[in-house]
Amino acid sequence: MIEHTPIIIAVAVIAAFVVGLSKGGLPSVGTLSVPLLATVISPVTAAALLLPIFVASDMVGLYLYRHSYSRRNLMILTPASLVGVAIGWGFSAHLSSLFIGMLVGLVGVLFCLNAWFGRRYRASRGEADAKVAPGTFWGILTGLTSFVSHSGAPPFQMYVLPQNLEKMKFAGTATILFAIVNAAKIIPYWELHQFSNFDTKLVLWLAPAAIVGTVVGKRLTQMLPDGVFFRIIEVTLLLLSLKLIADYVMAAPV
Repeated sequence: MIEHTPIIIAVAVIAAFVVGLSKGGLPSVGTLSVPLLATVISPVTAAALLLPIFVASDMVGLYLYRHSYSRRNLMILTPASLVGVAIGWGFSAHLSSLFIGMLVGLVGVLFCLNAWFGRRYRASRGEADAKVAPGTFWGILTGLTSFVSHSGAPPFQMYVLPQNLEKMKFAGTATILFAIVNAAKIIPYWELHQFSNFDTKLVLWLAPAAIVGTVVGKRLTQMLPDGVFFRIIEVTLLLLSLKLIADYVMAAPV
């Protein structure tokens, strides 16, 4: 059972609020929640504790974005992401979350550098440019990285950002996709005994923070100009990608 010290509760509430922000339309920031909570409890316990928080805030996000999403992207990414979750479940004993994260991080860094210093995104037809083959690849990677570390946002962004979707449609697509993915992770997490140290009381305390964060996240998404919104997403993607690479390098044997 998790010790209910003031510092653990405070960090957990902040992590839950961050989860809510991601479900409100700022998908990248949700990736920060597990590393943040892992500063005061074990990473495995942090991931298991936050999964119900993700699911609870997903329900609010689904309502808030019920009219704003890309149907074509969801049709491509959803089945592929579920395959990624299944791969994560089936090979959980053999997968290195740090190695997978490092590969995603390398691609993320190259993506951002090309976006800022290379050729800008070509003229896009929006979701009409959502191709099945690359979408299947990035969707599988989204589900896999989400399963192992709740960090599915970078591969999702690398596939969807070049389409230049309207801001609210981009946010809604992310919210709906990850709501489905998070729900799909519940049974595998249970079967793998990741809920063995589950703290129902603490989850009930954190749920309101996540719900408030979801509403605040949507409000921020609506307020931010499109250019600023997507630049924040890109900068956050770069920072998260660098962190994924650093985590792998720091854990490597000397």
